[in-house]
Amino acid sequence: MEQITPRILIAKPGLDGHDRGAKVVARALRDAGMEVIYTGLRQTPEMVVEAALHEDADAIGLSILSGAHMPLVKRIVELMKEQGLDDVPLFLGGIIPNDDVPVLQELGVKGIFGPGANMNEIVAFIWDAVGGSPDGETA
Repeated sequence: MEQITPRILIAKPGLDGHDRGAKVVARALRDAGMEVIYTGLRQTPEMVVEAALHEDADAIGLSILSGAHMPLVKRIVELMKEQGLDDVPLFLGGIIPNDDVPVLQELGVKGIFGPGANMNEIVAFIWDAVGGSPDGETA
């Protein structure tokens, strides 16, 4: 079978300056055999989608702790559709109120992980979302 190395873009959209969680997830994904592109802090939705296009991302992970997840995700999803990236799985980590989860899922967010999320669950979610496995084979 063909071996794959998924390319995962991790982004910190908005003005939130706390990136420890994003870096922990990025490290866990790298340790699981994925290639991770971390965009850094204070990215605009346009910058996130442009980076995903440029890097040919297989999945996009957003870390948002500021409470601005709804407008940021709405804009990112809109831009992803405009650029033909609506088949790229989008996942989200941060402080997300339970009432917002169904709305985010309806927008197209495939996975939502809060504080204390298990890294093994996140890694397994990504492998499943990109259609691969930790042993490097496609599903």
